[in-house]
Amino acid sequence: MLYVIILAMVAAFLALRLYSVLGKRTGHDPRPLARAADDRSLPLTIPRPPEPQAEAREAGPRTIEPRAEQGLRAVVAGEPGFDVGRFIEGAQAAYRMTLEAFWRGDEQTLDDLCTPEVRDAFVGEIKARSDRGETLDNRLVRIDRAQIVETSVQGREARITVRFDADIAAVTRDAEGNVIAGSLTDAVETHDVWTFTRTLKSSDPNWKLADTDEA
Repeated sequence: MLYVIILAMVAAFLALRLYSVLGKRTGHDPRPLARAADDRSLPLTIPRPPEPQAEAREAGPRTIEPRAEQGLRAVVAGEPGFDVGRFIEGAQAAYRMTLEAFWRGDEQTLDDLCTPEVRDAFVGEIKARSDRGETLDNRLVRIDRAQIVETSVQGREARITVRFDADIAAVTRDAEGNVIAGSLTDAVETHDVWTFTRTLKSSDPNWKLADTDEA
């Protein structure tokens, strides 16, 4: 009986993690949502570095590129519960979860995190890797930066593009487990541009990976 209870608790935790992985306020979030005086629009607070010196503005990494700000305001107008900070945190979690699922060949997790087109592309690479008898022994060392670089809303379909600067240690092994490429001791700088999509105000709260590219 205890075993069944533990399994139920684990399943509930995983479901909650998927529910909150990208850009949604929880019912217990104490932070109020900023509203305009006439309540007809919902302004988005864009974090900016201090103004005194131009050099300081250039030195610090921005969370949001200026060209993405207008699109983000459209997202907030279309779905008042959207929170930029939570989205950034969720995007980083989704980046890690997606990479790790691809590396270990976890098609079910990819199905949860990606659109069918992206999921099929990942699965195709997994199959090709399997046919060669290869496995990946990769590790995401750290994410140095996650930055929203572009946003668009067409109808109710929102797309948010995030640039990830990260360090990844990558090793490819053959069927016997021998290293044929890469190194786990030397991390490689990677620069990925991923686009997430979601239908605003839909019953599904999750954003899904819709496109991947290199920066």
